[in-house]
Amino acid sequence: MRLVLLGPPGAGKGTQSARLKEKYHVPQLSTGDMLRAAVKAATPAGLEAKAIMDKGALVPDETVVGIIADCIAAPDAKAGFILDGFPRTVRQAEALAKMLAAKNLDLDAVIELKVDEAALLARIAKRVNDTLACGGTVRADDTPEAFKTRLAAYNAETAPVAAFYAKKSVLKTVDGMALVDAVTEAIDQVLDGAVRTVRLG
Repeated sequence: MRLVLLGPPGAGKGTQSARLKEKYHVPQLSTGDMLRAAVKAATPAGLEAKAIMDKGALVPDETVVGIIADCIAAPDAKAGFILDGFPRTVRQAEALAKMLAAKNLDLDAVIELKVDEAALLARIAKRVNDTLACGGTVRADDTPEAFKTRLAAYNAETAPVAAFYAKKSVLKTVDGMALVDAVTEAIDQVLDGAVRTVRLG
């Protein structure tokens, strides 16, 4: 099962990825986790990424794709993988397609978790208020203002990736605002259909 999960911050990608990992016994490849692991393992791509991050710069697409390629080639990804947080741009999506084609592989599905942005903002504001009411501390990156910034970046850079996959007729959408179990069930239905299509093909 080779899958890409798309969706804005707060859509529940992490929760659903963890469930899919358990069900299909394939690794969940999160860009941030992979970068940190590559740096720790001192792989060529990891050393390159570390030098860039130490300067406070963004890791370029080529380096990120190199790290993804290493992870996909690892033994635990032989049966497939779940990409969470990648591709973030159309350029990365194109690079991923080239990389998979070179290995004679393809994606089984690309699933976008669709959300109501206003409802997500309201949910985050409520969470902040509840935390403060209980005397807790709110992280700087977990406020409605920070969320708006992350959402704007997503809409500018990553939302076009969904259009890229829609043109290739591999994009499926799921209502990310539904209850967690309902979202899981909808994703399972999409993936069951994808597996059947691959077998028939």
